[in-house]
Amino acid sequence: MPTIVLASQSTSRRRLLESAGLSPKIMVSNVDEETEFFNAMHPADMVIALAITKAHTVREQIDYPAIIIGCDSTFEFDGVSLGKPGTPAIATERAKRVRGNSGLLHTGHCIIDTVKDVEISDRVTTRVTFDHMSDEEIADYVATEEPLHVAGGFTLDGFSSPFIPSIEGDYTNVVGISMPFVRKAFAQLGYTWPQAKVMK
Repeated sequence: MPTIVLASQSTSRRRLLESAGLSPKIMVSNVDEETEFFNAMHPADMVIALAITKAHTVREQIDYPAIIIGCDSTFEFDGVSLGKPGTPAIATERAKRVRGNSGLLHTGHCIIDTVKDVEISDRVTTRVTFDHMSDEEIADYVATEEPLHVAGGFTLDGFSSPFIPSIEGDYTNVVGISMPFVRKAFAQLGYTWPQAKVMK
């Protein structure tokens, strides 16, 4: 049986896989996401390109049978990609822009089976709607530092959950990896879900 390798340092993605019964090995790709090449793309295309790049970068580093999962997420608002804010000032500005509005959370997925030499990649998109947040609530949220390091500057499973009254689409996709997509990809590769859960 191949080993499942998650090409990501995201604890949310690892938790989703583990809570569904999978046992991924973690290998961080260290791909530079902030290059002109990627930034010039439309957000929906960029996440797929980055997921593919991450998965292939990790593939070059391993010499054992593996199923490699690469992912990248961004939040598209008014046609612009809002990645990880990085600073409190940017996180605050973005929160003020999105409050009371909706945007699209895109996650690109690339799954490579090194045994069968087959690759499956696609994007999953979920619409996320925000309540109006007061300036005080935004300041309090940014002070947690949670939004600085996540796509769009928010999380569904953390401090910003009280401000997200509804989503349209896959919840796990917003957290970082679409588990229904992963299951379907494994099926396309010829593995049942019970088989996937015993891969070590």
